[in-house]
Amino acid sequence: MNVILEAQNVSKHYGSYRALQEVNLRIHEDEMIAIVGPNGAGKTTLVNVLTGLLKPTHGDVMFRGASIAGVGPVKLAKLGMSRAFQLVHIFPELTVFEAIASAVVSQQGRNFDFWSRVKSIGAVRERVEEVATIFGLQDRLEWLASYLSQGEKKLLDIATAFALNPQVILLDEPTSGISSSDKRGLMDTLMEAARKAGIKTLLLVEHDMDLIAEYSTRIVALTEGRVLADMPPKEFFANPDLAAAIVGKPPTHAEA
Repeated sequence: MNVILEAQNVSKHYGSYRALQEVNLRIHEDEMIAIVGPNGAGKTTLVNVLTGLLKPTHGDVMFRGASIAGVGPVKLAKLGMSRAFQLVHIFPELTVFEAIASAVVSQQGRNFDFWSRVKSIGAVRERVEEVATIFGLQDRLEWLASYLSQGEKKLLDIATAFALNPQVILLDEPTSGISSSDKRGLMDTLMEAARKAGIKTLLLVEHDMDLIAEYSTRIVALTEGRVLADMPPKEFFANPDLAAAIVGKPPTHAEA
């Protein structure tokens, strides 16, 4: 498999505090990688370094063979990687159409002044409707984002990331704030959306270990800023000491 994203001996220091220490990670196409670890393990810092929000103190981050260390999310999106955040990042005064269209227009490199003009561009409208349909928001296009339910707001936030047409997408706690009964439905929607969009690789930061066991193809476990384990879910959860060190207990349906 082709390596699409790589952390090369990455460390990140905040003064004397070492949030990441010599992390090496190779991410391939067609993987669904879950990043797990206890609070303070370095998950957020690793995600921020991988997505260009932070520049590592030492080491480098490579995306398709080119350094992306500290380039920022806007440039990274143009290169083919996008991110949906744990907390919903939508503009409540925009309609669903406008929120998705802003990502589509950004990716297409168009300049515009008025939403009415955006709506008149057939290619933009077609792409917005396509993305909205994938996420079940096709009947909400004219709704203000503020009127959506919490679950729909989460879907909209993720939909805007998908609308950037990325090769790699990072989902930061996509099920946070979602009821337990709706979590699998959301994950099924995300997996189907990724398949339809032709997204090569998914990175997932998630606390629900049942979801991780069910959906991921590989688990990267962090502790104290270092990689403790990097292995398939069955191997990870077959080791009770390892699972306990990271999450306290294995998921309810994990295979021994």
